[in-house]
Amino acid sequence: MSAAPAPAATAPLLVRGLRRVGLPGWPDDAAPLDVRLAGGRVVEVGPRLPARGEAVLDAGGAWAVPGLWDHHVHLGQWGSTFRRLDTASSEQPADVLALVAARVARLAAEGASPTEVVTGYGHRTGSWWQLPRVADLDAVSGDHPVVLVSGDVHSGWLNTAALRMLGLPPREHPVEEREWFELQPRLLELPGAAEEWERGIVQAAAAATARGVVGVTDLEFAPNHRVWPARLADGLRLRVRAGVYPGLLEEVVAAGLRTGQVLDPGHDPDGLITMGPLKIISDGSLNTRTAWCCQPYAVTSAELVEQVGPTGSEHHGGPNYSADELERLLSTARGAGLEVAVHAIGDAAVQAAVACFERTGAVGSIEHAQLVRVEDVAAMARLGLVASVQPAHLWDDRDVTELNWPGRSDRCFMFRAMLDAGVELRLGSDAPVSPLDPWRSMAAAVHRSGDDRAPWHREQALTAAEALAASTDGVHALTVGAPADLVLLDRHPLLAVPDSAEVAAHLQAVRVHATVVAGALAG
Repeated sequence: MSAAPAPAATAPLLVRGLRRVGLPGWPDDAAPLDVRLAGGRVVEVGPRLPARGEAVLDAGGAWAVPGLWDHHVHLGQWGSTFRRLDTASSEQPADVLALVAARVARLAAEGASPTEVVTGYGHRTGSWWQLPRVADLDAVSGDHPVVLVSGDVHSGWLNTAALRMLGLPPREHPVEEREWFELQPRLLELPGAAEEWERGIVQAAAAATARGVVGVTDLEFAPNHRVWPARLADGLRLRVRAGVYPGLLEEVVAAGLRTGQVLDPGHDPDGLITMGPLKIISDGSLNTRTAWCCQPYAVTSAELVEQVGPTGSEHHGGPNYSADELERLLSTARGAGLEVAVHAIGDAAVQAAVACFERTGAVGSIEHAQLVRVEDVAAMARLGLVASVQPAHLWDDRDVTELNWPGRSDRCFMFRAMLDAGVELRLGSDAPVSPLDPWRSMAAAVHRSGDDRAPWHREQALTAAEALAASTDGVHALTVGAPADLVLLDRHPLLAVPDSAEVAAHLQAVRVHATVVAGALAG
């Protein structure tokens, strides 16, 4: 029996009558142009190009930008949120408990199994004055195992039935940080979880391309280098850089996989799925008060004093890896040809990460860079480190920052300072922590307020053009040689007015007519 032929690369495509949006360094082209795509690249640009037998897409005068990227997502978890119990509106543990009780009552009314797993997502404990307790969750959940993922994905509030099902010892409070992250693959072993996960990924990918996203860096807690090539057979049309965590680093190194390498070229002639970075979560998060900081957190709740000590007791959060562990991981990655994406939210974590990059010569990014010392901004620029940032987090974290890090908010989300220093910015969502929507991220980068208040440290805002440029993959113009990825829009996305709120509203109002990934329509 002969082997099935390898799939062919995407056929050429001629896009007629688009207008190009000018990003930094490039002017607008208001007169309609045609763009010919072939072999995964833009091969010709000009007015009234002759058709040569390829498919033709009529842009109808739509404005075009290079394909958008989300440089930091957890796509499986984002897809799962579409079906999970939404706990995001909860202001205290009692609110979550009421939601769980209502879900359990509804399951009983529907005749569901009394042991069906209840999963939820979205609560943020950074401003809670009471601690979530396992016993309280047990009291409202009956026999149902309950797994509630925090909105920053750094902890899980599980009841006793879920702890038992997952083989964890009894405890009083949620599972946090490294223990929680190491538990992630086992969550897919819960009944029905794996099937729901894959359905959610298909839905999430379709929603992403509908918003103009042609590619993501997927930092899901999964063997991404193994599972993503198989998803091509399901018809997904999305570029993916598949990240890996330390637990699978040895496997990736043994396989000789390097960042940027196409993972399955025999079945992926367009090179959609490539090896991404090694992802290291070096510290915690603001909302769990585990981000590693140079100065202590402000603590005022009696119960939180019980957990972390009284105000002035030097609760700084802490690292998830020792300096030696971090250096070993970066050195291994450098030797294997892997870039490194280091999650660092607190300023002490950023300082340690930057120093480790310098000692090892590794290349890559600081993920989040939420609270940063000014001197580390200069060091990032000098070392060529990327700042992979999620602007919508500043909308969510404004108040909890002032609560927990008083007097330091001028060093939070320092987009302008980093860009002016020469640090490359890449925007993303960290979905599910924020929605996978590049236009929302751009709006937050431009207008640093998610409500009616004045912008929060407006001196750190970006222009709309800068935010859009940082939402591509470093491609600022649809010129010959650029990737065959483009987005057709219903309007020019860059509004030339001084009011940042108006500019942000305009960005969020943009609608996508079509998304082309590697020369073919997505969706």
